[in-house]
Amino acid sequence: MKPIKHFKRAGSRIPLKFTIWLYFVLFTVVVFALMWIFQIFFFEKFYERMRIRAAANSMETISAVYNKADRKKGYDSAIEIIIDDDAKERLYDIVDEVGENNDLCVLVLDKYGREVKRKHVMGECYIHGKDNSSFYLTHLIDEAEDHIIRMRVKHEKTGNDMLIYGCALGDSSSIDGYLLLNSILVPVGATVDIIKRQLMIITVILIIFAFCISLYLAKRISAPIDRITKSAEELAKGKFDTRFDGRGYREAKKLADTLTYAEKELSMVDTMQRDLIANVSHDLRTPLTMLKAYAEMIRDLSGDNPVKRNEHLEIIISETDRLALLVNDMLDLSKLESGKQKLAPSEFGIKAKLSEIIDRFKGLSEKNGYQIHFTPDEERTVVCDVVKIEQVIYNLINNAINYTGKDKQIFVRQINKEDGVVVEVEDTGDGIEEDKIKLIFDKYYRSENHKREVVGTGLGLSIVKAVLKMHNYDYGVRSTIGKGSTFWFKISDIK
Repeated sequence: MKPIKHFKRAGSRIPLKFTIWLYFVLFTVVVFALMWIFQIFFFEKFYERMRIRAAANSMETISAVYNKADRKKGYDSAIEIIIDDDAKERLYDIVDEVGENNDLCVLVLDKYGREVKRKHVMGECYIHGKDNSSFYLTHLIDEAEDHIIRMRVKHEKTGNDMLIYGCALGDSSSIDGYLLLNSILVPVGATVDIIKRQLMIITVILIIFAFCISLYLAKRISAPIDRITKSAEELAKGKFDTRFDGRGYREAKKLADTLTYAEKELSMVDTMQRDLIANVSHDLRTPLTMLKAYAEMIRDLSGDNPVKRNEHLEIIISETDRLALLVNDMLDLSKLESGKQKLAPSEFGIKAKLSEIIDRFKGLSEKNGYQIHFTPDEERTVVCDVVKIEQVIYNLINNAINYTGKDKQIFVRQINKEDGVVVEVEDTGDGIEEDKIKLIFDKYYRSENHKREVVGTGLGLSIVKAVLKMHNYDYGVRSTIGKGSTFWFKISDIK
């Protein structure tokens, strides 16, 4: 086999190491870019939305606790007597908890605007201020369509923005009291500056770290690929003893195992190719030599002797037939293996077909002393390519004739089964070694005890294998050293 040529193809010339390193660095840059964008440019908006959501959720929580409280009947004056003592305690606990957890000032008023419960967590608070803004806010709640207000105001002394949330407690038709919440929006400019400096330091450190790690990982990941590539280049030069080292990670090991398997297959193909050339050369050279020799004899010696001339011409015709048979078998096998030949299924009786084929060997049997014993079963109609199945049966019987023992006995059996018909051809030869059975269907593989009594090309069993694989039929061989071999196949398409 000639070394495999290297074909240059347009495409990426970037090394795997550099690609892995580049992707890793780009990933790191993207991560830090996202951190900068969200932490610096959107930090203030996130903070503001978080405070707004916290205030709104706190208002809903306190309002829901009040609305679920058990109310005492017959009272309508103040919130202290509208709900029982246990419910009032639960409400006050929730006010303290919500205010503490969310950094909110909370104020609960009765329906007359009198303070019932407060939670003051900030120094300067709009709703707890001395200007008594609660009366103004409750008036806004009464005027609101849904009795809920959401305001953003600026504290006069501190200049900080304040979020004011308020709602009515009780039914919209009969207000029991009011709930006011105050949340401060602290300026985050100084915080952003601190985060910027921290991010700057972290970014520089981690980019350097990522650069080093990516170089190490790129080298480690690409190392098995580099080793396998070098071994593959050796294999491409025709060195079939090359070993592929896939240590490193599972995918590289799998690739190395695949290439090792491919190497074995290529080595086998190379050996088979050499054997094929040697066998074909031998089978062609012998008849060609004989053709030339007998043609020269006719020309020089027996041209005027009719008996000798006819004898020499018969030999020439026989060797020509042998050459034609070899060429035809090679062409048939090539077509079968390439998939160019298509099956032409038809119905026929397998018992009658086996009898017909065996009858064709009667002349050979009588001339050379072979005895072909046929054990039929009941007639069974099968559906397959009759021409190709004939070729299979003919080749198996011809193979048995070539390899049978000195008694020249061949046994053909038809065995009907529920799911098909098994055809067996048995000889009484020396048998096949167990380690050679898997090679018996390969092109030009022959037993060491092969006899040349019947013309053969060495391709018969390869043709059998190709035909049966096209039909998707099971086939095989059983062999016992010193007793002979039995080749079989099963026609599974029955009617």
